[in-house]
Amino acid sequence: MNINNIIKIGVAVLISISASGCKDFLEEDLKSELSPTNTLTSTYGFEVGSAGLYALTRSEYNTFGESSAFLHNNACPYEALQAATDIVDVFNSDASLTAFANLTMTPEEQFVGSYWNWAYSLIASANEILVYADKNTNWDTEQDKARFQAEARFFRAYAYRTLVYLYGDVPYVETILYDFQLDFTRTPKAEVLDHIIDDLTFAAENLPENPDQVKDGKLTKWAAYHLLSEMYLLDDQPEPAAQAALAVINSGYYQLMKTRFGENKDKSGDVYSDLFIENNQNRLNNGNKESIWVLQFEFNAIGGGTNSDDWTRRAWSPQYYNISGFVLADTLGGRGLAQIVPMKWWMGTKGTNATGDIAGIFDDGDMRNSNYNIKRNWYYNNVSDASLYGKKSNITEQTWFSTKTLFPALTKFFYGRAENLSLTGSYRDRMKFRLAETYLLLAEAYLDMNDPTKAADAVNEVRKRAGASTIDASQMNMDFLLDERIRELVGEESRRFTLVRTHKYVDRVKKYNSALKNKVQEYHALWPIPQGIIDANRDAEFPQNTGY
Repeated sequence: MNINNIIKIGVAVLISISASGCKDFLEEDLKSELSPTNTLTSTYGFEVGSAGLYALTRSEYNTFGESSAFLHNNACPYEALQAATDIVDVFNSDASLTAFANLTMTPEEQFVGSYWNWAYSLIASANEILVYADKNTNWDTEQDKARFQAEARFFRAYAYRTLVYLYGDVPYVETILYDFQLDFTRTPKAEVLDHIIDDLTFAAENLPENPDQVKDGKLTKWAAYHLLSEMYLLDDQPEPAAQAALAVINSGYYQLMKTRFGENKDKSGDVYSDLFIENNQNRLNNGNKESIWVLQFEFNAIGGGTNSDDWTRRAWSPQYYNISGFVLADTLGGRGLAQIVPMKWWMGTKGTNATGDIAGIFDDGDMRNSNYNIKRNWYYNNVSDASLYGKKSNITEQTWFSTKTLFPALTKFFYGRAENLSLTGSYRDRMKFRLAETYLLLAEAYLDMNDPTKAADAVNEVRKRAGASTIDASQMNMDFLLDERIRELVGEESRRFTLVRTHKYVDRVKKYNSALKNKVQEYHALWPIPQGIIDANRDAEFPQNTGY
C-alpha cells in the first residue's frame, strides 16, 4: 500500500469512526455522506473529528477487528515492541510474533506493515484537522481553533514518534495529499524529530492547562510536555528534556499516589496495585492524580473498548486454565495467552519451585514485587476437584518455559469479568503517561547531563513510593535506570523504544537475552521498511534499512 492510499484510508477512518459515535449529529443534518467539507465546519464538527483522532490512537492496541478504528489483524501487535529485548522470552507463541522474537523480520512481516499504516493513518487524519481548521471561520470561541490544532499536532507528533523509533528516516507529510504520488523520499530522522518537537511545543502552549477542567482521557498541555521530554531525549537534547519533565512535575496538578485509593482501597492490596484496578485510572471520576493521559477502553460504554482492543493482558498472563484443577477466574487474570513470558533475571524465582533460585531486581519490601503485584503463588480453584481444591500448584521450569501454564505473573494486566470469563479484550482504561515515568525521564536527562546526583534524586521519588531503599550517585547509571523502568513500568512502556532511545539496545539484549546474544546486531534496532511502500514508490528511490 502506498502512502497516498494510507492517507486516504486515514481520512475515511477518521470520518467514519467519528460519525459512528454522533447519531444526533447525523439526524440533525440528514447528510447522505459525511466529508470534511460538511463536517469540519464548526466547533461541534471539529469535536467530532477530534474524537476520531482519539479512536485512531487507541487502535494502536487493536487486534482482529470488530468495530475498532484500525486493524493489525492478529493477536498481539504491541508485544512485538517487547519481543527481542531484555525483559521477555517468546516461544511456542503466536506466529505473528515469531520473526520479531527471532530477529528474522522481513519487509513483508505483518506488523512491520501494520504499524506503518497505523501511524500514517493517524498522521493523515491529524493533517486533515489542521488543514480544515485553517479554512474554518465558524468557531464558538476564539480559543477553539488553536485547541483543535494543538490536539491534531500532538497526535501527529505521537504517530511520528512511533515511526522514527521503528523505521528511522521516514517521509514527513504535513498536509493533505490530493494528488496520487509515487515519488516519496525518506526524510532524515533528525529533521522529523525537529517537526515532532515543534508540534509538541505548540501543543504544550495551546492545550488546556487544568486537568480538572477536561473530560477523562482528553489531552492537556502536561501530556504534551511529558512526550516532549521523551522526544528531546531521543534527539539527544537532555537540558530541554529535563525542563519539560520539570514543567509537569512542578505544575501542581500531579502527584505520585502514596495512599490507598479507588474501588479496592478498603480491601487487601497496596497503592501500586490500586493504580491498575479497573476504574482507578482516571483523574476526575477515580481520583488518580498520577495519571497524565489515559486511553479510554471502559467496559460497556459508548466509545469504549471492544473485545478486540488491548490484548496486552492476555499476552502477559499464563494459561493456568489448561492445568487440571484450575478453572477460569477474573481473580487469576481471566483467559491469558502467555504470548510472552518474563525472564528470570529480573523477575526472580522467589516462592517458586523453579530450578535455581534467582533473586531478581527487587529490594525486600519493594511493593512492586508484592503478592498484590506479582502473583507467584497459585492455588487450585476448581471446587469440583476436591482432591486439589485449595492446594498450591507449583511453578516449575516446565510450567514457566514449556507449557507456559504457570509463571510469576504481573497482576497489572489481570482482567476478567465474572459475567464473561472468556473475554479476549481488556476493557480497563490504560494509563499511557503517568507521573512516575516523568520522574524517570527526568533522571534520564540528568544522566545524559552527567549529573548522577540529581538523577538519583529523581529516581528516589519513585522508589520511596514503592518502599524501596533510596540510592545515591555512586549507584546511579543508565543500567540502574533501565532496571528501575522495569520495576515501575514493565509492560506499560514500549521496551524496544526505551532501549533504542538510551542507546542500550544491543548491550542489554546481549547481556540478558540468551536466545539472541550471539545474533543481535546494531541494525536490529530498526525494523525494515514495509516492502509494499518501496514497491509502490516507483518514481523515486526509497532505500531499505541496512541489514534487510
